[in-house]
Amino acid sequence: MKILQINVVCGVKSTGRITTDIAALAEERGYDCKIGYGREGVPAPLQKYAVKIGTPLSNKYHAVVSRALALGGFASKAATKKFIKWVEEYDPDVIHMHNIHGAYIHVGVLFDYLKRSGKKVVWTLHDCWSFTGQCTHFSYDGCDRWKSGCEGCRYKRSYQTVWTNKAKRNFAWKKEIFSGVENLTITTPSNWLAGLIKQSFLKDYPVEVIHNGVDLTRFKPVPSDVKSRHGLDGKKIILGAATAWGERKGLQDFYKLADLLGKEYKIVLIGLTEKQIETAPNSILALPATDGVEELCTWYTAADVFVNCTYEDTYPMVNLEAQACGTPVLTYATGGSVESVFAENVIPQGDVVALAERIKAGVENRLLPSDRLDKQVFYRQYLSLYEKKD
Repeated sequence: MKILQINVVCGVKSTGRITTDIAALAEERGYDCKIGYGREGVPAPLQKYAVKIGTPLSNKYHAVVSRALALGGFASKAATKKFIKWVEEYDPDVIHMHNIHGAYIHVGVLFDYLKRSGKKVVWTLHDCWSFTGQCTHFSYDGCDRWKSGCEGCRYKRSYQTVWTNKAKRNFAWKKEIFSGVENLTITTPSNWLAGLIKQSFLKDYPVEVIHNGVDLTRFKPVPSDVKSRHGLDGKKIILGAATAWGERKGLQDFYKLADLLGKEYKIVLIGLTEKQIETAPNSILALPATDGVEELCTWYTAADVFVNCTYEDTYPMVNLEAQACGTPVLTYATGGSVESVFAENVIPQGDVVALAERIKAGVENRLLPSDRLDKQVFYRQYLSLYEKKD
């Protein structure tokens, strides 16, 4: 069996690592695997899977027209046609798409091929971009215009800054392009996102939930002297981590939380920008992104509780990573984040007072079992989907 995955990145970041993890598992079963990708580099050991879509110049042009003309996903036509020619020669049995947004591929050209090819297609949605005019999430804004066509969209900065608002036009394009593919199955990492899809114009496709997982050989308890090195001996550590901090990740809520907790607690935030580090209050230990998984695991292990104050999330990996390192997680009742912890560890969204009270009362060290965390368990479900008879 030949399996082709398509994603904006390959072997890096969360979705890129998911694609290569699936490929490695499929390869163990004797399948041939390739990954079409558009951006960033590919780690040397994983380049055997990688097939580049477009060039740095075509990607840059796509990014520019995405902002100037709101054409994210609707440029790179020549690059996509060239890629489709390669796909036809490779002749995969299964095409598994992930993030097809990210300014690297023309979705119209791609779906035209999918509709005429008759291939088995799996589409894993990691966010909401596929059924909105332009945004990847809308929960924070409380918007439901995606249900009726994104008429009068007010949000130019929901996904990436655009200079002209064409959400209504793009919604109509997507609805026409993404509909009518035979033998297409949508998968999502959370029941929450699956529920939204069933309210969208994609509702006629079968939808299966396959959660994300983590590498338990890498994310595990790692004892260290990280507390003493940062002068935190005797403190109870409240940890938060993100790749991009802001209002939607609850940064200000952590600042409020610090004011509500006593001196025996210390909030540590990882992944802040240089400017955010400079402006963070003294009650917060503000740190940049870590150098690697092991360093991150030392913090997960040292923390007494990991807190996720997210206001928009599909199924956050940080919740899984922390629990794999033996640390309980408290999360807001947001999106699919609630599905990655036990129900008693869910806090009403935005209720910082309740969050502080729960921390002070003590958080029971109750963690999801390994079969709810292990990526191998979930990625084998993708292989079963590939092998499923029509």
